[in-house]
Amino acid sequence: MSFSVTEPTNRTKWFAGVLVIGYALITILPLLWIIATGFKSPSDAIAYPPKVVFEPTLEGYVNLFTTRTRATEETLAELGEPTTWYDEIVRSQNMIIAGPSRYGERFLNSVIIGFGSTFLCMVLGTAAAYAFSRFRVPLKDDLLFFILSTRMMPPIAVAIPIFLMFRNLGLNDTHLGMILLYTGVNLSLSVWLLKGFIDEIPIEYEEAALIDGYTRFQAFYKVVLPQAATGIASTAIFCLIFAWNEYAFAVLLTSGTAQTAPPFIPTIIGVAGKDWPAVAAGASLFLVPVMVFTILLRKHLLRGITFGAVRK
Repeated sequence: MSFSVTEPTNRTKWFAGVLVIGYALITILPLLWIIATGFKSPSDAIAYPPKVVFEPTLEGYVNLFTTRTRATEETLAELGEPTTWYDEIVRSQNMIIAGPSRYGERFLNSVIIGFGSTFLCMVLGTAAAYAFSRFRVPLKDDLLFFILSTRMMPPIAVAIPIFLMFRNLGLNDTHLGMILLYTGVNLSLSVWLLKGFIDEIPIEYEEAALIDGYTRFQAFYKVVLPQAATGIASTAIFCLIFAWNEYAFAVLLTSGTAQTAPPFIPTIIGVAGKDWPAVAAGASLFLVPVMVFTILLRKHLLRGITFGAVRK
C-alpha cells in the first residue's frame, strides 16, 4: 500500500467538503429567500416568525408589472368575470388593473446602460491596455497609477461635481450620460486588468505576423485579440456587474427617462405600504441577465482567472 504526502486524507476531504457545502449554503440562502418571497402573499412576506412553508402565488409578479386602483363592488360587477389569471388575482383584492408599471422601462434602461457601457469600456480599455503593454509610453508607471487612483475615490466624493457638469452639458437623466459615466468609472479597472492579460501574450507572435506582411492593426486584430479573449471576457463580467448594480449615481443623475432598476425597485408601493413580494420579484428578475451573461462566459472566466499562472 503506497502513501503520498500530497494526497489528502479522508478526514481532510470530509472537512473540506463540509466547509464548501456550508459556505455555499450561507451564500445562497439569502438569494433563495428573496426568490421565495417573490412567490409569497403580502401577509406571508411580513409574517413573524417567518413562514418557510407557504402557499405560492404570483401576486408579487402581477403587482410588479401592473398599476392597480381600488374599485367598488358596483364597478367590479359591471366589469363581469375576469378574463385572465392575472386579472383574477387583482380582482380578488377588490382592485382593477389601471395599466402597466414602469418596471419594464427601468429594466430596459439597465440593459441599455449596463451592456452599452461594458461594450464601450472593453473597446477603449483593450486599445489603451495594448498601447501600455506594447509601446514605449513616457511615465508609463505613473500614468497607470493615476488611472487606477481614479477608482479609489468614493462615488459620493465626486457626485455633486458630476451632477453640475451633467446638468450644464444636458446629459442629466439620459442614456448617453449614464453610459459615459459608467465607462469612465470602469475604464481604469479594465485597463489594469487587460494590460496584465496582454503582457502574458508573447510579443514574438506579433513580430512573426509583421514579418509575414500583416499590418500593426491586423496583427492586433488577428493575433492579440483571440489570445486575449479570456481576459476580455473576465473583465467584461466585472464591468457589467458594477454598471448593473450601481445605485448612487443612478439615484442622483436619473429620475425618469434613463432611470435604471436599482433605484426603482425599492420604491414599489402596495396597498398597505411597501409591497415586499413585488420588491423581491423585481430583485429576482433583475439577477437574470447578469447570471446568464456570466454563465455564457464561464469558460472564459475560469481560463481568465488562471491566465498566466503557469510560466515556461
